[in-house]
Amino acid sequence: MRVTEIFHSIQGESTFAGLPCVFVRLTGCPLRCTWCDTAYAFFGGTEQSIKDLLGRVRSYGCPLVEVTGGEPLAQPETPALLQQLCRDGFTVLLETSGAVDTNTVDPSVHIILDVKCPGSGMTDRMHWPNVERLRPRDEAKFVIQDRSDYEWAKDILQQFHLTDRCPVLFSPVSGTLDPRQLAEWLLEDRLAARLQLQLHKHIWAPDTRGV
Repeated sequence: MRVTEIFHSIQGESTFAGLPCVFVRLTGCPLRCTWCDTAYAFFGGTEQSIKDLLGRVRSYGCPLVEVTGGEPLAQPETPALLQQLCRDGFTVLLETSGAVDTNTVDPSVHIILDVKCPGSGMTDRMHWPNVERLRPRDEAKFVIQDRSDYEWAKDILQQFHLTDRCPVLFSPVSGTLDPRQLAEWLLEDRLAARLQLQLHKHIWAPDTRGV
């Protein structure tokens, strides 16, 4: 597998935010979201076997692991990695763009599905059956750039009954949308969604890698 980085940090997003977590960032992504903050993972990386990856993950002694990218499911070996992590007793999170079919993912994995709002420029790449198969253990994330994205996301929540299906996260594009503005929209609409700020960007400088 091609790997950009493996590191131990504080989980900055999802309902697991604040917990120590081992991150396995795989290389490559077929999408080019306008607000992407991990473009360095598009190319490069190093080849590592699943056995070596598992050894690195175990060395941190941390029960929570997130496989992310790039787009981790763009690599054909990722489902096998996820399955082995689950078998080894880890709590496993998968951060995925929603553009690649999640049907091959081990059912023990917590899928964090990034539903691409129009501001990302990648809405047409969504594989909508991924949204339909979300379970209570999974999470749907919307990265919101502006009011137009917010209104679009509200429509998707209603269309797929997402707030009844799983936790929903609304995250403002860092440096573009004021979090207070998004909070006020959520409160005004009584929306059953969680305001998500990227905790790691408040602990470390926003462009710091390996955190």
